[in-house]
Amino acid sequence: MRYLHTMVRVSNVDDALDFYCRKLGLEEVRRVESQQGRFTLIFLAAPEDVASGTERKAPLVELTYNWDPEAYTGGRNFGHLAYEVDDIYALCDRLMKAGVTINRPPREGRMAFIRSPDNISIELLQKGDALPPQEPWVSMANTGVW
Repeated sequence: MRYLHTMVRVSNVDDALDFYCRKLGLEEVRRVESQQGRFTLIFLAAPEDVASGTERKAPLVELTYNWDPEAYTGGRNFGHLAYEVDDIYALCDRLMKAGVTINRPPREGRMAFIRSPDNISIELLQKGDALPPQEPWVSMANTGVW
């Protein structure tokens, strides 16, 4: 058995790709359009997980866009996606400058939470040991839920 992907329903492909690719830094590795099923599947990988050729190194995030409008509520009951990052402070700073709210700041240099445009909670974890605590993160309050 091998873990393949996590599926997240999205309500707007452009908004989702802006968040997951341009802001968060994931890369689109495959796309499937189904005229009969009336949906689009977009598979994303973290940069370090993009493999050469057809071999996959790690599970993917599958963004599912259903062409017929649907209201998606309760994103929090999904749980969360989690990504290991090289420098949690640098990424959180870049995300904030791109307009992403840091719901749970990386106060101790180890963990932060953000949300996608479709209200999916995303955990960011510092690779290796926690970074030394530093401002503005130490003093930053939580915002919303994660």
